[in-house]
Amino acid sequence: MDYEARRKEMVARFVRAGYVTDERIVAAMLAVPREDFVPEDYREDAYMDTPLPIGYGQTISAPSIVAMMTELLEPAEETVVLEIGTGCGYQAAVLSKLVKHVYTVEIVAPLARDTAERLKAGGYANVSVRLGDGYKGWPERAPFDAIIVTCAPERVPAPLVEQLKDGGRMAIPVGGAWQQELYLLRKEKGQVVKRAVLPVMFVPMTGEADRGS
Repeated sequence: MDYEARRKEMVARFVRAGYVTDERIVAAMLAVPREDFVPEDYREDAYMDTPLPIGYGQTISAPSIVAMMTELLEPAEETVVLEIGTGCGYQAAVLSKLVKHVYTVEIVAPLARDTAERLKAGGYANVSVRLGDGYKGWPERAPFDAIIVTCAPERVPAPLVEQLKDGGRMAIPVGGAWQQELYLLRKEKGQVVKRAVLPVMFVPMTGEADRGS
């Protein structure tokens, strides 16, 4: 199968056509082979614009959502990003082409282990993977220029707001199992400004988020 041709077609149809305007993001989506981040049984579907299962009840997001959430962060070469929900590593790999460093937290131990190995093997040297509860963020590396959350809490976790640098941006889905909204949060002089972007459907955030803290 000609994955490169299918990747170019996917970017033309689902990324460049209305989802993103930043050509750096378009280039990053072209540079990262999505087929490397999905299970073998789903590689034929790697360039459909749809989420796919990656095991452990988790999914890889649709390419258009990956691109759109990336653009919401307004990534630059010196940006340091915190990602909550590493999953298979695809979102982190795309971001790695655009920013200084990606710190990413995954609560599912086998995913954290396997994805860290995958990213290392793929040459994504500016990505650090941590096993842990994403609700708590990564305080030792804070503050962050941008935060991206790929699982949905019912409320925005206070620790993540605290770890966002003043002037920073956070893309996060919020809501229950069947009704979520993707929000862009901006931190301005210590205050959070929130804008709804569109309805979405992500796997729920687990760990501390489950306990309603």
